[in-house]
Amino acid sequence: MRQFYRQAWLHTWVGLVVGWVLFFVFVTGTAGYFAHEIDRWMRPELPLATDAAAVDPHRAVALAQAYLQANAPPQSQDWSVQLPGQRGSSALSVSWREPPVDGKPGARGRFVRRTLDPDTGQAAAEPVVRKTGGGHLLYRMHYMLHYVPYDVAIRLVGVCTMLMLMAVVTGVITHKKIFVDFFTFRPGKGQRSWLDAHNIISVTALPFFLMITYSGLVFFLFQYMPAGLAASHYAGNAQVFYDDLLQRPVAADAPVSTQPLVALAPLVARAEAQWGAGQVARVSVQQPRGADADVQLVQVAGGQIAGSDRLRFHARTGEALPPKAEDGAARETQDVLLALHEGRFAGPVLRWLYFASGLLGCAMIATGLVLWTAKRRAQQDKRARAGGKPEFGFRLVECLNIGTVAGLPVAVAAYFWANRLIPADLATRREWEAHVLFITWGVLLLYPALRTPLRAWLESLWLAAAAFALLPLLNALTTDRHLGVTLPAGDWVLAGFDLTMLALGVCLAVAARRVHRRQRAAAEPARARGAVVAGAAL
Repeated sequence: MRQFYRQAWLHTWVGLVVGWVLFFVFVTGTAGYFAHEIDRWMRPELPLATDAAAVDPHRAVALAQAYLQANAPPQSQDWSVQLPGQRGSSALSVSWREPPVDGKPGARGRFVRRTLDPDTGQAAAEPVVRKTGGGHLLYRMHYMLHYVPYDVAIRLVGVCTMLMLMAVVTGVITHKKIFVDFFTFRPGKGQRSWLDAHNIISVTALPFFLMITYSGLVFFLFQYMPAGLAASHYAGNAQVFYDDLLQRPVAADAPVSTQPLVALAPLVARAEAQWGAGQVARVSVQQPRGADADVQLVQVAGGQIAGSDRLRFHARTGEALPPKAEDGAARETQDVLLALHEGRFAGPVLRWLYFASGLLGCAMIATGLVLWTAKRRAQQDKRARAGGKPEFGFRLVECLNIGTVAGLPVAVAAYFWANRLIPADLATRREWEAHVLFITWGVLLLYPALRTPLRAWLESLWLAAAAFALLPLLNALTTDRHLGVTLPAGDWVLAGFDLTMLALGVCLAVAARRVHRRQRAAAEPARARGAVVAGAAL
């Protein structure tokens, strides 16, 4: 009964069954914390961050307003002015949503975005950049997978996430001395060393693991538990539900005003008087020609978990308006959980902590998978000494472990290599970047079946180390956005990517070196036994 309560068996088998999918989810999800930065590196045709001169926000907003009034369709909605200097936004841009074509309830029109020249206010020539999935493709993979129908993918990832939450909770129950074990590491002890490493990593970022798994389930709450929506008056019309939930206006019900839109630049000045210079990130007008339209100014993200500060003004008079009614507790809770999951509020330091915690999650899953085989290694070695072969299930798990833990990093590096090596003018290069990732992973999932386990681990890890460490060299040979340019220019987004690839390569090389020492240690007793047999024969 006590063994059942501790639930060690549940922790072991739940972790194994979904471990390979979760490792993929954690690797791609961790990369997603730097999706914008990866996007920039994978589009080397974009200008350096320091190439853009400082832009006066008041003049920029005035020029953007003039462009919108002259070029946006009369019935367009959701006008927005994005000021430069924000993460993922290095240029002045405007956007709007065109009226829906069919006019059906809940239908939304096409989204249009234009980059503006901050000197003239006219649409700037978009730089010709290569087509790429970028970092956002990796981010989407962590919940949409790839080559899998959307509805199937989110439900599969949801089931795995639920089981991971179960594994984390049962892991805490299983290790009743979990915080004592945190300070215990016995290197060179085989299975015991893997267990110690698994415990230390798990406890180090335990709050992050609990948060990231639980909050991940909130994203698709109604897909995982649709009964509540189906039993409400929104049954059969989910789009209306989401419009109400997100407080989207219905343009058809809004009376049209003949008064001109208030000048937006003075509103920016009023916002800066309250927040400080350069603190306005975006200016938006949901229904610019509606009689009850308002202007919203959004502050630069900086430490608030659920969204940024906003100021509202009447779109016709410029009169300050009170904040909109606060959302209910349920909506606020959901917003906080989503923001925590994606790190929307994170500055550079906190974003790196998110990234490090994600890597610890990868390590936790990897050590758990390896621990499963380490516990059963002695029994399989005994079978081998008796002339038998390893059990099929054990050998399958071992090959999947090697192909996933060591092979997936190679595949991610291959994705970046493909970005530089596939011809920039190839129409399907975006798709082929993803194809290269999964072809590489598929090969490395099969490769361990052809080698002994230690050889497969060693060769796969060395390949991963080389693939990451040589990326900066490949970048220097194929573009002019290499460390020799980005470091002197102070473009730390591009330079940081190359340096991070070098660091990952070094870490993987250290892991490969440790496996190499393990291989040599395992070979010495075998050579000694061979010498004894030869001596006896003489």
